[in-house]
Amino acid sequence: MAPAAPPIDPAPHVPVLLRPLLAAVAPVTGVWLDGTLGAGGYARGLLEAGADQVIGVDRDPLALELAEVWGAEYGDRLRLVQGNFSKLDEYGENLSGVVLDLGVSSMQLDQSERGFSFMRDGPLDMRMSQHGPSAADLVNSAEEGDLANILYLYGEERASRRIARNIVRAREQAPIETTLQLAGIIEKSLPRSKPNQAHPATRSFQAIRIAVNDEYGELLAGLEAAERALAPGGQLAVVTFHSIEDRMVKRFMQDRSGGGGGGSRHAPELERTEPQFILKTRKALGPDPQELAENPRSRSAKLRVATRTEAPAGQTDRKAIGMPILKGGH
Repeated sequence: MAPAAPPIDPAPHVPVLLRPLLAAVAPVTGVWLDGTLGAGGYARGLLEAGADQVIGVDRDPLALELAEVWGAEYGDRLRLVQGNFSKLDEYGENLSGVVLDLGVSSMQLDQSERGFSFMRDGPLDMRMSQHGPSAADLVNSAEEGDLANILYLYGEERASRRIARNIVRAREQAPIETTLQLAGIIEKSLPRSKPNQAHPATRSFQAIRIAVNDEYGELLAGLEAAERALAPGGQLAVVTFHSIEDRMVKRFMQDRSGGGGGGSRHAPELERTEPQFILKTRKALGPDPQELAENPRSRSAKLRVATRTEAPAGQTDRKAIGMPILKGGH
């Protein structure tokens, strides 16, 4: 018999950069889509700020279960959809705005049975949708070279080859089935960390989670879907937490605003079209001192916002926007 699921806390979690996001997109009106609903902080913020309706999308069924509780007070103003934000244009059209908060939520990290955290012992899972191959499947079956490439390209882990080699050696003795098992293998593969440094497993766990959930593929598809779904004047706001995500969002918005970054220097120059977006700010917005004091997790967060024009949707060069591509060696 499967263990009972832990109780879900219906209290809202305050997301990072909510204040600057609401300020950047004000006034908030019309129909918005929150493509990464999570614990509902952004959706609540948008509804309280004046959105007529928010379409809350998440592939995690637990997020939607939680939303049934806190969202009851908003009635029909909140519409819930279980799905991937890469298909958000199937859930709404002529939208006034789209918000994407990338990465794993604190709600998921706090649940050890989800297998996202190297600080809590639990099954090596990491599946946001709770379907498909898990992190344990990947770690126990991938070729050593493929594992190294994932760690290097998705997590920017310099010791990727050493860690991959030690993972393969360990799984030859017994399957790697728990988060602390994997974290221990990674720790033994790296020099002892200095005080105040990130945990040695941080980059590797990030990389494996991204691979399990195809997060970079989802991100690019989500940006393109938002471009198709937004009405002229609609706003796209994206919060990222690490450099690869931010680079992809930055270059996508630059390219779509006519600032370059979407073409390849090896290919013939593409005929320039009317820009699909207008950037709200040249540089990403970060947390203010108050937010840093209230939520240290916000220190790496960056917010980018752009406004949709009437131009037809464009095409994207994956390599040119900095999307890691797993091919061959690194």
